[in-house]
Amino acid sequence: MRILVTGGAGFIGSHLCETLLDEGHQIVCVDDFNDYYDPRLKRENIQNILKNPNYSLYESDILNYEAMESIFADYGFDIVVHLAARAGVRPSIQQPRLYQKVNVEGTVNLLDLCVRHRVPGMVMASSSSVYGNNRKVPFSENDPVDHPISPYAATKKACELIGYTYHALYGLSVTCLRFFTVYGPRQRPDMAIHKFTRLIDEGKPVPFYGDGTSRRDYTYITDIIQGIRQSIARCEGYHIFNLGESRTISLEDLISLIESNLGKKAVLKKMSGQPGDVNITYADISLAKRVLDYRPSVSIEEGISLYTEWYRTMKSGKAR
Repeated sequence: MRILVTGGAGFIGSHLCETLLDEGHQIVCVDDFNDYYDPRLKRENIQNILKNPNYSLYESDILNYEAMESIFADYGFDIVVHLAARAGVRPSIQQPRLYQKVNVEGTVNLLDLCVRHRVPGMVMASSSSVYGNNRKVPFSENDPVDHPISPYAATKKACELIGYTYHALYGLSVTCLRFFTVYGPRQRPDMAIHKFTRLIDEGKPVPFYGDGTSRRDYTYITDIIQGIRQSIARCEGYHIFNLGESRTISLEDLISLIESNLGKKAVLKKMSGQPGDVNITYADISLAKRVLDYRPSVSIEEGISLYTEWYRTMKSGKAR
């Protein structure tokens, strides 16, 4: 298949590109290498695949319609995997206009180009944040998601809605994947597991928000990649799927688990809860299991062990 991956130099995108290339697909990666975090990290993410003859990299912005149109015109894509976005709940509260512009307008550009260039379908990244402080757990795709508590969450819900509109109007197949806190090697440095691991290892204070009882459904990168691959193979009609591990761990227990794997004690800096943060995320993955044959297999205990092992290797300069 000829596949466009937006945001393909990021954490999830680079892992996906590697996997799809190993399977023999032709991959076109679009990434603007913005400064949300150090762009050098993204360049390191794709260092090992740059010379692959089936890989093409375009340093472009999904907001640049003319540049994206040229890319679509040069390739007859079989599918688009749309991962590019401004990420993060807390930064979106500070920059809501930027998040709306990149996430919503950028997605509309891609949907429109899919229709114009007769691309059959799109798999797009959504987020568990759309559930807000949903009191019913685990979260199901049928639950109401009308009360997002951050601009980031609102933009992701908007993208799901506009995706349905393009399906209804033009017959474009759209699959929206609600990711539940993805972690693993090459994770963004602002994400909790990456940040906690580094701070504990360096003996620096770890920001500890609230009373430590907030819970998250953490999903290891290989399980997310499995879910995306299954979605590519089954992208037909309009669907929304949760991709998570379907179990939760508290903030307090997560830090203890990282401490155990590093053999070091955390220095906690107790702080009040943050605006936009939800109390719990917890995925009902029964629909993804049934329709996508999605089978997550990496527990949080195994995942943290794998992650801290990678962290040590990276720190020694032997791997990315």
